[in-house]
Amino acid sequence: MTTRTLLRALVLVALAALVAVPAAGAHVTLNPREWEAGGFARFAVRVPNERPDASTTEVTLQFPDNVISASFQPVPGWTRTVKMATLDTPIESEDGPITEKIESVTWSGGEIKPGEFQEFGLSFQVPEDAAGSSLAFPALQTYSGGEIVRWIGDESSDEPAPAIAVLAAAGEEEPATTDTTDTTAASDDENAAEAAAATDDGEDDGQATLALVLSIVALIAGVGALAYALFRPRRAGP
Repeated sequence: MTTRTLLRALVLVALAALVAVPAAGAHVTLNPREWEAGGFARFAVRVPNERPDASTTEVTLQFPDNVISASFQPVPGWTRTVKMATLDTPIESEDGPITEKIESVTWSGGEIKPGEFQEFGLSFQVPEDAAGSSLAFPALQTYSGGEIVRWIGDESSDEPAPAIAVLAAAGEEEPATTDTTDTTAASDDENAAEAAAATDDGEDDGQATLALVLSIVALIAGVGALAYALFRPRRAGP
């Protein structure tokens, strides 16, 4: 293989990598990425549109067996459909036996255009018995052209399922006091911590996106320069 042929092959490889980078950098995710066992929390299903010529028109999220119920934040322009499943063994509760659990939720009727993303808010209790494990929420993303991307793999796959890491439950709280000022201050501290965590998550995503964009720009420049050097017209000799 000549040097010129080898360089041309490298150009083609670089171009292929350039096409693949955007697809690998955007997944359907559940945020925040971790929470304490037994705790109630608001999560956001973040759905980016990965296709340059099609819109996302439907998103389905499947729940683990040990998540029994969930509530949802309305999303303008989208219709929500919840599917329930009957439990083999009812669960006793203060309000009576629970005979069914949430199986999946589907958002449809809206549109996530190329270059955009949408977040779907939901809230549920993280199972107490899941500490130290990861809860996977397989998802299906349907595009306007009929393509369905199945986000159902493990975290190392090309199409990983949205998941959260379940942390150990918080230690026992201090005995309650009659000092309402201390209670209010503790609540304010918790709210501030959650807000800071949400901000950090957004900043991390922004920095990662910026780094990805700069890498792509650098790669385009390098490939363009190499391609020009290889394929520019050669001057005829005197």
